[in-house]
Amino acid sequence: MEKYINAFINAFNGTVDWTWKSIIFDVPWYTNYFWGLTAISVIVWLLEIGFPWRKYQSIIRKDFWLDGFYMFFNFFIFSLIIYNAASDVIVNLFNDGISAISSGFDLQASNPMNGWPLWLILVIGFFVRDFVQWWIHRLLHRSDRLWEFHKVHHSVKEMGFAAHLRYHWMENIVYKPFKVIALMLMGGFQPEQAFVVHFIAISIGHLNHSNIKLDYGPFKYLFNNPIMHLYHHAKELPNSFKVGANFAISLSMWDYIFRTNYVPTPNKNIILGFKDDQRMPTNFLAQLFYGFKKGD
Repeated sequence: MEKYINAFINAFNGTVDWTWKSIIFDVPWYTNYFWGLTAISVIVWLLEIGFPWRKYQSIIRKDFWLDGFYMFFNFFIFSLIIYNAASDVIVNLFNDGISAISSGFDLQASNPMNGWPLWLILVIGFFVRDFVQWWIHRLLHRSDRLWEFHKVHHSVKEMGFAAHLRYHWMENIVYKPFKVIALMLMGGFQPEQAFVVHFIAISIGHLNHSNIKLDYGPFKYLFNNPIMHLYHHAKELPNSFKVGANFAISLSMWDYIFRTNYVPTPNKNIILGFKDDQRMPTNFLAQLFYGFKKGD
């Protein structure tokens, strides 16, 4: 137990230090999560301002500042600090479990991707990560218990880039361990490679929630997009989609493969939210504890 406690403490301290160094530009630019997120956000926001789909929507839309705070809370205060520390514990537990099952087994050394081109490892890692997220996202809608937490994300009433990272902190608890384990099983997927995949996913996610009319033409069957994702947030869906539609995170292909896609003629004026969404608290602190009580 002491080993895992020390792993948590060391990872926590290391991540806090890394985050501070990122803020003061004391890390390589391509691994700078803080300013990377900030730069992507500003770029997508400028695209929203220059090419708005819903022209009546204010530049500082409803809940703009709340969503902006959520971005940095989920990405740094909770995700990078608390989750990264917990991830080190998961990694230690996983490796100890592998060793206990098969003494002397080295997952990294035996991985068939060793020696593969970097670009191929990145592509495979991107697909694996996204596929795991698609299934978990679908579970958030199918499970009544998890849906209570996921309602925070669906309480968005006007779409914009920052809505991407408005979600309940419990979603980190559900999502992250599965993503860590999936990438660990790949073996050849290294942390420095994860930065590249993560920034691509953040960019796509920001665009999906943006106030831009974009579907990527023939590539809409591969990549999620603002038009498709707008219907994921629709308050009303056909009866055949009782638990939701368009669960794609980055890749829309999973929805087309598993027939959970729903993209009618684009309508920028659809009402967003969920049944009884007026009961959702409007401030961050109240939303922080939302979903723990039955019937929230």
